[in-house]
Amino acid sequence: MNWLIERFQSSRDHIAFIHEGREVTYAEVLATITAFLTRIDAAGIQKGDAVVVVGDYSPEVFCLMLALAQNGSIVIPLTKNSVIEESVALSVSGCDWYVEFTADGIDATITPRVIASDNALLASFRERGSPGLVLFSSGSTGKPKGILHDFNLVVEKFRRQRQAVVAIPFLMIDHFGGINTILAITSSLGTVVTVSDRTLAKICSAIERYRVELLPATPSFLTLLMASKLHSDFDLSSLNRITYGTEVMPQSTLDRLIKAFPGVNLQQTYGLSEVGVLRSQSRDDRSLWVRIGGEGFQTKTVNDVLWIKSEYAMVGYLNAPSEFDADGWFNTQDQVEVDGEYFRILGRVTDLINVGGQKVYPSEVESVILDMPNVRDVAVFGETHNLLGQIVVAKIVLVQPEAVESVKKRVRQACLAKLSSFKVPAKVVLTEDVLHSARQKKIRRE
Repeated sequence: MNWLIERFQSSRDHIAFIHEGREVTYAEVLATITAFLTRIDAAGIQKGDAVVVVGDYSPEVFCLMLALAQNGSIVIPLTKNSVIEESVALSVSGCDWYVEFTADGIDATITPRVIASDNALLASFRERGSPGLVLFSSGSTGKPKGILHDFNLVVEKFRRQRQAVVAIPFLMIDHFGGINTILAITSSLGTVVTVSDRTLAKICSAIERYRVELLPATPSFLTLLMASKLHSDFDLSSLNRITYGTEVMPQSTLDRLIKAFPGVNLQQTYGLSEVGVLRSQSRDDRSLWVRIGGEGFQTKTVNDVLWIKSEYAMVGYLNAPSEFDADGWFNTQDQVEVDGEYFRILGRVTDLINVGGQKVYPSEVESVILDMPNVRDVAVFGETHNLLGQIVVAKIVLVQPEAVESVKKRVRQACLAKLSSFKVPAKVVLTEDVLHSARQKKIRRE
């Protein structure tokens, strides 16, 4: 990790962060890391100690995480909107120290908080003497899992310096994709623009004000952006690249993005907390076919499911058996189609709807419904049925009020025009609920 600090030294006067309008140079980042190292030493935080860090993106949160990594500690980042309850997380990871940042992300309180953990994986990892990073899965497919990484290995992926950009880290800092983004930006001596919340207006305003060049987002966020038409109310002309990942992109949303952002490169990304984020290249801006892999990664398919072998893989789960096979391959649970070097991600096996033995991928139905007038958002999922096994359900958020029978009729007509009859939603539910999580990922369930 020393190479990263040395790289910061080479660009001391460059702006590393713009946090709520406050500019922080790489020289100030280095000074803050040093100050935290002094506090860590004074507090008595030891190599191998588990340190919970509660905060969101800010220069200080990032600097503390790097200082703890330099100290050889095990970092457990959490936010107020973490995917699991804090008490559940700490019962899995254990805790020696608890650090809580103020709402503005500047000041931190460091206190001892001992929650014992006799986890065998953590015990063996501590013998390495390497810094650790513990993240938690959302638990959308079952019990949340504690995922242990070697922090040095997470950082090592970015040793090769790339072009500096001004970017907003969209995913949260307790998410692997969020940490990947902030390390990618800073390791290339770019500028991280952070916002206090990830509302559409707040992010668009930050892009306009700070001339942001790269927006990494989720398809759910981009779908809402297109439906809101807020992109027309702000000057977003500084954007030259929009990346999207973590879930399947509806083709209709991608088509709208192409019209709304002509000349902006649209790039699909792919990664998992267990294996890291792969390098990716979309076949073209209009295509959902993507080539993934890059140095340190191998890919293959088994029964149309994507498997990945990674040099940057996790050490293991803290509270579940390893899902890597004996040769180091990981089953992503993502159903794919293959065309030469390119993959098209169809969706998680767990999201697949089985209608009388026929497969339905929620994203393809959602794409059709999102193209309908008066639809702001939609989530498609399966519901148990005595005869068919499952039926297709569409939960829809409208732009303007409309009778449910009218919506049902329009949904049926639109879907029959583009999809096989068994993919047409048998049930349509109108809702005003938010259909995505705090991490801006689609929630496909009742």
